[in-house]
Amino acid sequence: MKDEIFSQNIIKQFEFDDKVVRVFDDMVTRSIPYYIQNQELIFSILSKVLPEKAKILDLGCSTANTLLMLSQRNDFQLFGLDNSVEMIKKATQKANDLGVKINFINEKIENILNLDGKFDAIICSYTLHFIRPLLRQDLLNKIYEKLNENGIFILCEKVLYEDKILQKNIIDIYENYKETQGYSRYEIAQKRAALENVLIPFTYDENINILKNAGFAKIDCFFRWINFCSLIAFK
Repeated sequence: MKDEIFSQNIIKQFEFDDKVVRVFDDMVTRSIPYYIQNQELIFSILSKVLPEKAKILDLGCSTANTLLMLSQRNDFQLFGLDNSVEMIKKATQKANDLGVKINFINEKIENILNLDGKFDAIICSYTLHFIRPLLRQDLLNKIYEKLNENGIFILCEKVLYEDKILQKNIIDIYENYKETQGYSRYEIAQKRAALENVLIPFTYDENINILKNAGFAKIDCFFRWINFCSLIAFK
């Protein structure tokens, strides 16, 4: 379904309710630049560096786009966690329709330590920026703990720029991009208002620092387009 949620006046802050879930795949591919290409990069990188039968957890798996991409490697053991019941239902339906085995878990991301065992890779794709800033370091500490030795963490995030003038220009460029994807200026403004105090980005350096504080020694960026970046960190 086409994302037209913000073509009308907003009446509440953004949340992943049933209306968003119904249009999520259209929303995410039109709102995040090079979204599909980034998923392909994640698949390519993990396919090269992970061992056979690696266990992979996607935190905030939404409708399972990343996990379904990873299912091309049929020996991966795939797990998806999301706190939205509607997202899990949609993800399960998509996986079942494609005959793909994915273990879905309806749970809060902050409760990751309740999961059995450890993982060879954990992915947090455009999810961390929805976690309250004061809780992010604790979550990353838990993620580090749930990784096997030599495990990999992939973090995809929207980021801020330190310079206020540059940040304003970057926002203009991003909103122009969204207009090329078929969103009206009204829809763009409505969504920006709905996301205020819900999606709170860190700067690039702030993300690097909390990763280092969690214990990750090796961190690199493998993709960036203005205010979106993807990082890989090694335990």
